[in-house]
Amino acid sequence: MSEDEYGVLLYYKYASIPDVDSLLSFYDSNCNSLGLLGRVRLSSNGVNVTVGGLLSALEKHIEAVKSNSLFQGTDFKLASCHHPLNDKVAFECGFTSLSIRVVKELVTFSSHPLLKAPEVSNAGRHLSAAEFHSVLQSAEQLMENGSPSDDKQLVLLDARNLYETRIGKFHSPSVETLDPGIRQYSDLPAWIDNNSEQLRGKHVLMYCTGGIRCEMASAYIRSKGPGFENVFQLFGGIQCYLEQFPDGGFFRGKNFVFDHRISVGSSDTNIMGACLICGSSYDNYSSRCRCMHCRMLVLICDGCQLKSDAYVCELCQKHCKEIGSFPSVEDSEPEALLDQSDLKTVCSDPIISSQLPLRYGNGPPRKLRILCLHGFRQNASSFKGRSASLAKKLKSIAELVFVDAPHELPFIYQSCMEANNSCAPPLGQHAPPPENCKRKCAWLVAPDFSGISEADWKIADLPFDPLQYQGQTDGFDASLGYLRKVFSEQGPFDGILGFSQGAAMAALVCAQRERIKGDIDFRFVILCSGFALPLPAFKQGSINCPSLHIFGRDPGKDRQITSHTSRYLASLFEDGCSVIIEHEFGHIIPTRPPYIDDIKDFLQRFL
Repeated sequence: MSEDEYGVLLYYKYASIPDVDSLLSFYDSNCNSLGLLGRVRLSSNGVNVTVGGLLSALEKHIEAVKSNSLFQGTDFKLASCHHPLNDKVAFECGFTSLSIRVVKELVTFSSHPLLKAPEVSNAGRHLSAAEFHSVLQSAEQLMENGSPSDDKQLVLLDARNLYETRIGKFHSPSVETLDPGIRQYSDLPAWIDNNSEQLRGKHVLMYCTGGIRCEMASAYIRSKGPGFENVFQLFGGIQCYLEQFPDGGFFRGKNFVFDHRISVGSSDTNIMGACLICGSSYDNYSSRCRCMHCRMLVLICDGCQLKSDAYVCELCQKHCKEIGSFPSVEDSEPEALLDQSDLKTVCSDPIISSQLPLRYGNGPPRKLRILCLHGFRQNASSFKGRSASLAKKLKSIAELVFVDAPHELPFIYQSCMEANNSCAPPLGQHAPPPENCKRKCAWLVAPDFSGISEADWKIADLPFDPLQYQGQTDGFDASLGYLRKVFSEQGPFDGILGFSQGAAMAALVCAQRERIKGDIDFRFVILCSGFALPLPAFKQGSINCPSLHIFGRDPGKDRQITSHTSRYLASLFEDGCSVIIEHEFGHIIPTRPPYIDDIKDFLQRFL
């Protein structure tokens, strides 16, 4: 290779970085002195680098990096290539300048704002290109020989985005290949959650472009516990595989790359991709055509580009978006764009909603849909009235839906004798007609609850027992079945808001998320004056669901649910999954500033 030849260098390293600022200074000095352009991302957990420049400069950079013991064992991918085809390609790929940034994650693993990232130390075992090839070859030979068993337990999992897989992927007739069909990498955790049964008990072979995305994703799969231990990843990714097997081996098509090369192929010239419009063979992304809704890259052949410049990707087509529903970003005047705070959820599909397209134009934006569970001895109507101020202040971003709990309670009244220490008149003189009373309901009831008969009345127990909620431990299964019906008939819902006993019910539902997946799907909970029941489902730090906990601080005026009780409920959620708002009021949901602003901030994360 000529020293004046241009090249691209890619590498990453997960390691504990003791002094990020010092490392940032090194990259700033070294890359600028060598005239390198591209992206450098640093975090306390490692580095992720894609830079371009003269090959001689890139080789000097590698030597300087290798002198730091932190980078021992790093796989440096250096390739000669042409300069960027044009300014647009150079700009989109980040090769018009040098960008060095300190980030929280080297690659954004999840768009879920409160999902705790897995420990990369638990990542799947690395397989070299030769080992990876050998596993696929063995599976193919088993199939050819008619041998049963292990090959059926092997699956290939592509950790890349849809537009990448459209121009190239691994293919083995004897091994099932799972293509999540995601817009971006941060949608992968939701796909894994929703398709975990396809991975359980299998030997999972993962691959991506250069390897970094498989590190976190394989750790996430393995974190699911028994049945998910056997996860393996292609070390160095497709790039290393194609270097080892220049004829393509089991890889078909081209490898999409995130630099100005755009894609890298093997000696096999067969084209896997197809034009989105006419379906002709095509795999060239150099024109950078994008979906007018979600901005994902799409394949549009030269002929179809001449006919139209408005395209809708297959994912947006699947979810009923059409050309003309709103303009592309390039064609929009700045004043016509909605403010970030006005962006709304398009649907509650965990994959689609986590990568929501920006909504433009004059069409009404969609809102978060939140199912509201009332407290003990309330009903949908009374809770809706008590929450009117909250609904009004959230109306631009959320729709609150109220339902009655399934357990109907008897009417109660207070006798004169017990209220005033005087003689109580006969029951019939003081119990109002049942038809004039609104039904009172509960999500959870006492073990001795036997339902009610028509016009059932009882005298209230006095004095009021503030700990009565601790004895209401039955009725969950019936309430859960009822919620399945609500989600089926009135869903989808983005979240659940529970007040008092409704919050306890919502927390129990969170604890059952894996078991009820597909029937009751939601993205977050808001638990107001909540409490945890002494049930096996509740263990400290055991619930993994984004949650907002709202309760009165100590000393407070909430005489029914103490702050200690609500704080304990918050502790049952995994670290990083919960946000707490404490207020100085009683048994209510506060809607004054700054509390309403904090509630809006939490909800904005899901828009």
